[in-house]
Amino acid sequence: MKAESLQPIGSFKLRGAYNKIASFTGEERGRGVISYSSGNHAQGVAYAARAMGVKAVIVMPHNAPKIKVDSTAALGAEIVFVGPASAERMKKAEELAQQHGYAIVPPYNDEFIIAGQGTVGLEVLEDCADADLVLVPVGGGGLISGVAAAIKLSGAPAKVIGVEPELANDAQQSFRAGQIVQLSAERVSSTLADGLRTQSVGALNFEHIRKFVDDVVTVTEDEIRAAVRRMVVESRIVAEPSGAVTFAAWLFHRDALPASKKTVAIVSGGNIEPQLLAHILTEERVAE
Repeated sequence: MKAESLQPIGSFKLRGAYNKIASFTGEERGRGVISYSSGNHAQGVAYAARAMGVKAVIVMPHNAPKIKVDSTAALGAEIVFVGPASAERMKKAEELAQQHGYAIVPPYNDEFIIAGQGTVGLEVLEDCADADLVLVPVGGGGLISGVAAAIKLSGAPAKVIGVEPELANDAQQSFRAGQIVQLSAERVSSTLADGLRTQSVGALNFEHIRKFVDDVVTVTEDEIRAAVRRMVVESRIVAEPSGAVTFAAWLFHRDALPASKKTVAIVSGGNIEPQLLAHILTEERVAE
């Protein structure tokens, strides 16, 4: 397991956010930055902005997990709330950027974001050069774009498989159809994996997925909960539902994955509400 849950903000998102803000000119940083996120990217932008002395404004959905909202605020960011649709967050951020001159830090559809997230893939190769299968969560596509590009362009033979919830399987549908498929906000909002509730992958991300990713598989809500529980009990790793989808795929859908001798599951984040974690740990188990 590649435990990005142990990053300072509890997820991989710090990598891309820092890389993007560092790419701005001093004049751009002086005006402040704005982003839109359901939680983990928000914390990444807030953390990176604070480290560089930059004002940060984050547009978040009103149903974002409280732990992520509180952490973002604690890092000094100003938070603006909107409805649950990912398109709504982006629209509001663009409006505020126009009004105030903020530089936008997108959550995934950006080359600097993708490059920053790609350092996860480089570290996988450094730590586990003989890995032949890498499982990556898919939301908007920033992480899998960077990881898959890093692995494939390094000449490594590993297969890269995306994993997402059945209830938010826009990446899988897009991968199969050969074009971007968008799901409704109502549908994607129903998955427990709040970090993977994007309605569609970004255009730039989709090009990376088409070129470098070998397949995309899905997992059920019960499988995600079982994976969260087993990771805590057996691996002593706390994962949020979005970060546990890869282990869920390995546990329950090995027959849908390429044969492998050494698999790496990227645990993208660990920012789970304490009450939800307690509930998952004590609820009745599905067959594991």
